[in-house]
Amino acid sequence: MSHSAPAQQRMSGSVTFAHGIRAAAYRTPGKTALQVGTQAMSFATLSGRIDRFSNLIHAGLGIAPGLRIGIVAINRMEYVEVVCGAAAAGVAVTTVGPAASGIEIAFIAQDAAPQALFVDPGLEEMVRAHAGDRVKHIIPFGPAYEDLLLSAADAPCPVDVDETDVFCIPYTSGSTGRPKGVQLTHRGRVLAAFATAAEHGCYSPDDRAIAITPLFHGAGLLATLTPLFFGASVRLMQKFSVEELLQTIETFAATSTYMIPSHFSAILDLGDRAGRYRTDSLKAVMSGTSPLSQSVKERIIGYFGEGKLYDRYGSTEGGIVSCLRPKDQRRKIACAGQPMPLTRIQPMTPEGLPVQPGEAGEIAVSSPYLFAGYLNLPEQTQRVMKDGWYITGDIGRIDEEGYLYLLARKNDMIISGGENIYPTEIEDIIASHDAVAACAVAGVPHPYWGEAVTAFVVLREGRTVDADTLINLCRASLSRYKSPKDIRFVADLPRNPMGKILRGRLAGDIAST
Repeated sequence: MSHSAPAQQRMSGSVTFAHGIRAAAYRTPGKTALQVGTQAMSFATLSGRIDRFSNLIHAGLGIAPGLRIGIVAINRMEYVEVVCGAAAAGVAVTTVGPAASGIEIAFIAQDAAPQALFVDPGLEEMVRAHAGDRVKHIIPFGPAYEDLLLSAADAPCPVDVDETDVFCIPYTSGSTGRPKGVQLTHRGRVLAAFATAAEHGCYSPDDRAIAITPLFHGAGLLATLTPLFFGASVRLMQKFSVEELLQTIETFAATSTYMIPSHFSAILDLGDRAGRYRTDSLKAVMSGTSPLSQSVKERIIGYFGEGKLYDRYGSTEGGIVSCLRPKDQRRKIACAGQPMPLTRIQPMTPEGLPVQPGEAGEIAVSSPYLFAGYLNLPEQTQRVMKDGWYITGDIGRIDEEGYLYLLARKNDMIISGGENIYPTEIEDIIASHDAVAACAVAGVPHPYWGEAVTAFVVLREGRTVDADTLINLCRASLSRYKSPKDIRFVADLPRNPMGKILRGRLAGDIAST
């Protein structure tokens, strides 16, 4: 074995992503692990930086196991060492999107109580303004960060981590408008990596993955860490550019990539220009966050070729629940596929009993990938976790071959551009304007975004306000992706006999015009 191989960590019964990357470094220390733009990092260097970061957290900053740190950043090289290094020190990482508003950052800083925040230099001022009074250490990436890292020991951190400890905490909006920290364990994430490797067959040491989706998402982070865990090389894109993606697939000879529906739409919208790029190196093209229509699937298969498209269904809380594999793309129409390895799916009645085969019910999921509860929200956790089952809130049925079909969302969640968005927090902001009498927000079908966030507004008699004012009101408090793409002024809102607004009817009426 090469003398340059990194030091080995005493193995406990639990495995983290740091263990996988360290093992890959021991096997092929000089191999490129991660590349961002023109920057490249070998497995040995990445493993060493993970060790230094874990010691920086544990000894340098004195953050004890069981506490939390946070990262507010775009996709960048340091992201992997932060989440894996903190994990090796027994510290969970709260992942915050770089587009988060100051109000959202202030809330997460209070709710998660991170001991330190690692941030993009361009976001430092904003983060300090909204979280500086709650967080002891705010450390921007750059020279000062590198100095801290170099001051830390490069040996594995002397902390025993249990598989049930929390690995990371992405935040997702709730139906009440209050963001919820979703606690994901080492066990759940590492086993999810093994499951996706088994399902897709594209994460061996001989493979090369392109990571496009944001790392602050559970799926985006898993899509980056899984190939690294098994010793594959990863090209990480900091932002989506359709032609840059296709060029990278060709020059990197990528064997896999994970995309959301809007990425596929951008490729298909190129028309003949997309044919300039070679994509035949790809073994697997994964899709997630929202369903693909059959017409779009046909076009995707026509472009990338047969035997490559994997269409997945899941959630932050439930992980990847099911997958429609390439052989079924034309055989099973509007289908969410079969359960992932070690996963059980059961539609339930409102009373929590299994429905009859073929009947519709609320989808419940049981697997080792399930989240460990919402941070600081035990009652909400109890509402969705029943006897080891996660109650998704989605309505579906299972056919005679065991394939899942999604019929509707029980709640009113909008999925736009791969982001999960709930109407309530948007409605509350719009309704705060004194010219607004009532407001409802719904997802209107959109060819690029999947669903476009659209607000339907009833004005108070004799009052006026323009659409731009209401959109800017939302942008002042919310991430840009949550803000409405369109404002429709209407005379009234459709309601059921109990007075509940029928958002689905609003969206359906607009889509049919």
